[in-house]
Amino acid sequence: MSEETGYTPPKIWTWNKENGGQFAAINRPISGATHDKDLPVGKHPLQLYSLATPNGVKVTVMLEELLALGHAGAEYDAWLIKISEGDQFGSGFVAANPNSKIPALVDHSGAVPQRVFESGAILLYLAEKFGEFLPADPAARTEALSWLFWQMGSAPYLGGGFGHFYAYAPVKIEYAIDRFAMEVKRQLDVLDKRLAEQEYLAGSDYSIADIAVWPWYGGMARGLLYNGGEFLQVDDYTHLQRWANQIAERPAAQRGRMVNRVFGEPASQLHERHDASDFESRTADKLAEAAE
Repeated sequence: MSEETGYTPPKIWTWNKENGGQFAAINRPISGATHDKDLPVGKHPLQLYSLATPNGVKVTVMLEELLALGHAGAEYDAWLIKISEGDQFGSGFVAANPNSKIPALVDHSGAVPQRVFESGAILLYLAEKFGEFLPADPAARTEALSWLFWQMGSAPYLGGGFGHFYAYAPVKIEYAIDRFAMEVKRQLDVLDKRLAEQEYLAGSDYSIADIAVWPWYGGMARGLLYNGGEFLQVDDYTHLQRWANQIAERPAAQRGRMVNRVFGEPASQLHERHDASDFESRTADKLAEAAE
């Protein structure tokens, strides 16, 4: 690779703000807040601070699924965090998530607000809080958690690996794209073989495993991530396609995918969500704002 790019790593790495490509303005090698900014708090106990990336969509789908089952306590306010503008480095957000990544959830239902960060941890927290989407049977629960943690460990190869080098990197590096394309196709094959055996990842029941995996690998299967569907021949994974489309037909998944969304067709966007009626009361002003 050094011969191909002409790059030899120095003895000591130094931060060059100009080498980060599309995300150079928000990437940095240190943690912590860059400015003081409190997080807004709405009327519901559950306060979500997020953006409709795949990790953000996991949580909004989960919340909408809980509401669809009649759990009034799952009502939530979803506040938009504009990561391209550095909202995740505000002092309030850093207090909710010291890792400065979306999503972050703060549960105000107890005597002391409880922060929850990392999307998989949020799904598990909500599943245990409301007793849904996580099997009670120990064997089935273990299977669901195994697939949940599979997603947490695997998705960086799809996002920060394949997605970055294929879609966002300022220079196309054949070695990097080939390396991560190979790994993502292996992951798609893992899922396809599992879904040939079972309707859902943990078995016959829809669970937080499916909710975690669907925004990433369902999005890839449906050609919605990185415009890489044809490149990776995702239509070949027929069982994954069946599962991805089956979840996409769920009304709660459709609603969850809209929340904190600021790209795509204006009708698919709901920048913030503070009440279930927000999905029906999208005004012309909201649509105009979404189109900007």
